[in-house]
Amino acid sequence: MPAPTEESPPAPPAQAQLAALSSLTKVARLRLHDSVVDYLRTLIVEATLAPGTRLNERQLCEVLGISRTPLREALKVLAAEGLVEIEANRGATVSQMTPAEIGAAFETMSGIEAFAGELACERISEVDLAAIKSLHAGMLTCKAQSDWSGYYARNREIHDRINLAAGNVVLREIYLGLNRRLQALRFHGDTDGGNCENAIQEHADMLRALEARDSARLSALLRRHLLRKRDTLLRQAPR
Repeated sequence: MPAPTEESPPAPPAQAQLAALSSLTKVARLRLHDSVVDYLRTLIVEATLAPGTRLNERQLCEVLGISRTPLREALKVLAAEGLVEIEANRGATVSQMTPAEIGAAFETMSGIEAFAGELACERISEVDLAAIKSLHAGMLTCKAQSDWSGYYARNREIHDRINLAAGNVVLREIYLGLNRRLQALRFHGDTDGGNCENAIQEHADMLRALEARDSARLSALLRRHLLRKRDTLLRQAPR
């Protein structure tokens, strides 16, 4: 594994942030009135608002068509989830993990998902298994259409449903708390050809292990899947 450093990559320029936000459609802006938190979370997870981006409240309110009150409330929620950092007199910035933090977080998540896989093999219902199969098929369709937002949404739900199938409320709470911080990083990089093909093959292997109720194999596959993502991100991290 590459040696982590404590340095963080530089924040993207403000012009790039404004350009990305300006591309939002009118329909998307209207939707924000109903779910500011969900929409901003999606922008962060899909890296429309990249790590290190300073969030200019005036620009956000103008482009998204909302007042500062719902925006600030949404930013507080995202800060509690670890997706945004708010500093007095400086405003909000999209959170940015150091390589050392990325390594530790994915190492921990690999253990959480491995244990969830073991329990899921013992407890999953046929209905839930069928739902995961359907999500995998949908993920393949999205990949073929270069629909990366749809691909990631199904990818994420597969992992989420395996965690739910474990039937352990404490494990669920830990998973959700850590996964909020990792969502943007989990999305990053899988659209590259080799990484995407590896991820799809690993998901197919995981599905077969789950169907066979092979807890040891699924646990090992999930651990390797998360550690591979860790290693990919650390290779890409600035030195």
